[in-house]
Amino acid sequence: MKVGHCGYSLHTNGYDETRKVSAGAFFIRLQTEGKATTTVNQQTFPLEKGSITIIPSDNWYRLEIADSETSGDFHLFGKDAWINRWWASMDKPFHVKIHDIDQISALWRFLASETRRPPTEQNNDLKMHLFKSICLAIKQDRQERSALNYPFVVTKMKRFIEENALAGLTIQDVAAEVDLSVSRAVHLFKEHTNRTMIEYAHHIRLTTAVNHMAYTNMTLEHIAEKCGFGNYPYFHRVFKRTYGTSPGKYRKQQH
Repeated sequence: MKVGHCGYSLHTNGYDETRKVSAGAFFIRLQTEGKATTTVNQQTFPLEKGSITIIPSDNWYRLEIADSETSGDFHLFGKDAWINRWWASMDKPFHVKIHDIDQISALWRFLASETRRPPTEQNNDLKMHLFKSICLAIKQDRQERSALNYPFVVTKMKRFIEENALAGLTIQDVAAEVDLSVSRAVHLFKEHTNRTMIEYAHHIRLTTAVNHMAYTNMTLEHIAEKCGFGNYPYFHRVFKRTYGTSPGKYRKQQH
C-alpha cells in the first residue's frame, strides 16, 4: 500500500478548489470543524463535523468553503487494491457521516506524524496499518448505525458511555454530551437499547473488571476503583447480582 499526502488543513478565509484524483488513488477527507460543501459526480453534499468524503480514482471533486466560515479537516491519499475492496464493501459511497471523530482523529494525527518523518525513517508497515485502521473505523461506525438502526443521538450516548464508563460517569454527563434533558436522554436510551444507561455502564465496567481479575494481580479493591465502581462494596453488590457469586469466589474459580 502506498500512503500519499496525509495532513490537516484549517481554512479561515474561504476556499474553492476543483481537483481530479490521480489514477489508482483514493482521497479521503474528514471534516473536523465548521462547514463546507463538496460536489462529486454532480452530487453535492453538505459537510459538517464528522462528515467523511471518499473520492475514488479519476473522479473530479469540488470543495467549497464560504468566506465567513472556518473549516478544519484531515485528509489523505492512498493507493492499493485493498482500498477498492473496502470502498466496494460499503456500496461505494462518496459521503458518510460518523458520530465520534475523536478516535479516528487520533489515528489520523498518528499517520500524519509518521508521513512527516524523513522517508528513510518512515515505517511503511505502520503507515499501512494506520491507514487501514482509519478505513475500518469508518466502516464499523457506518455498519453499527445501519444494523442497529439507533437514532444518531442514542449511538452518540452509547459511545460516550463506552469511553467514560471507567471514570466517574453520571447520567447528567451523558445527557449534557448530547444536549438533552436527563429525563429525555434516559427515555431515549432505554427505548432503543432496552437497558438503562447505568446497566450499560455496568456491563462495560464488569467486563473490564473480569479481565483485570484474570490477567493481573491487582486487588479487588483496586479493580473496583479502576473500573469505575468507586468502592469495593458497590462493586461486590453489582458483580454478585450479575454473576451470582462474589468477585473473590469468581476469581478463585477461574484459577
